[in-house]
Amino acid sequence: MARGTIQGMALREENLNRERYRERYGPDVSPAETAVELEVLGSDYGGNGYTTIAQAAELATALSLSRGDRLLDLGAGCGWPGLYLAKTTGCSTVLTDLSLPGLARARRRSTEDSTTARTAVVVASGRHLPFRPESFDAIVHTDVLC
Repeated sequence: MARGTIQGMALREENLNRERYRERYGPDVSPAETAVELEVLGSDYGGNGYTTIAQAAELATALSLSRGDRLLDLGAGCGWPGLYLAKTTGCSTVLTDLSLPGLARARRRSTEDSTTARTAVVVASGRHLPFRPESFDAIVHTDVLC
């Protein structure tokens, strides 16, 4: 298969995913959904993944995240667990996803978490990241199929 054909397929797939995520993250999260997320995962970020708060804490420890570190959260959706890691470790976090509504929700949550000054959101896929090599100290991608 020609390289251009593969790239075209990838872009088409990203556009389909962008539309699907817009539908998923567009509506506000109901109080019932938040209650379920708190009960099951221990978080209330409006996520639709499976990463628990204990697993997010393990990530912080395993990656030795601290103030001054730069974290990239690929496929961040609404910001879980990247924002949590920024809040608990003091690191700076860049959240990337194809979903503009999810990232808008993440931006609002960064205000609640007082991490706005250390948080950036970028609409991008894992295939087409606009960052130079070695821009980050750590990268996470939870609940993302690559």
